Amino acid sequence: MATKKRQYRSVFLSDIHLGFRDCRSEYLLDFLDDLECDTLYLIGDIIDLRAMSRQLHWPSSHYQVIKKIVALSESGTRVVYIPGNHDEPVREYVGQMFGAIEILEETVHTTADGRELLLIHGDCLDDDIRLSRIADLLGDAVYDLVLFLNRVATRMRRLFGLPYWSLATYIKEHSGKARQVIDSYEKAAASLARERGYNGVVCGHIHKPEIRMLDGILYCNDGDWIESCSALTEDASGHLHILRWTERPLALKVYNGVVSSIPADQDDLKKIA
Repeated sequence: MATKKRQYRSVFLSDIHLGFRDCRSEYLLDFLDDLECDTLYLIGDIIDLRAMSRQLHWPSSHYQVIKKIVALSESGTRVVYIPGNHDEPVREYVGQMFGAIEILEETVHTTADGRELLLIHGDCLDDDIRLSRIADLLGDAVYDLVLFLNRVATRMRRLFGLPYWSLATYIKEHSGKARQVIDSYEKAAASLARERGYNGVVCGHIHKPEIRMLDGILYCNDGDWIESCSALTEDASGHLHILRWTERPLALKVYNGVVSSIPADQDDLKKIA
């Protein structure tokens, strides 16, 4: 029996980090498997060229993600690629096409109910949240350590049949300093949309999925595919949802002969906005 495809007007993904060892490509492959949408926005850090410059990591599942995105673009889905800071060299090709994929610096999306949303990766806001370069480097080092510990925790939880859990997400939610930085970022993004005259903003960059109103401006962050494995989706009426794919139970699936742990099929997740 054919699986019923998940149909959306628009889907927003960012911070996939293909080429980075902590990319959760198996979850993303499952999400893309039965996806149908009019427009797919890739909002930065899709391929982690920064990580690949340090260490080459390109397993079959990462190639399969690219293959599925290209297939969507060739089957009628409009695919827009907005580069981020980890795939910054792609910005040299802004205004050009990669096959059927548009490469843009930023763009504006109009929802089905008429709201205009500014789409940016979000690294343009780094100066607004006043992170020094030393703090930024320290943050990268600590984040790498957290992800290492997260890999260990993931293996242990799988041994005991427990669901996926992100240590990095837990720290963000329980650290006052992290929450302060996230709040500053969200307010800066909303302020930028307000200054430009838009109803809201959709971004990524900080790996924290969120939908909230900030002084009359709709702030949406589609999250990432390292920690939260989340996507922002728009239905035919213009309603926005965040889907978190790690909340699905794990099963086994084969991609080109490689067995991967992926979420098993189940209905779309809880609507939160």
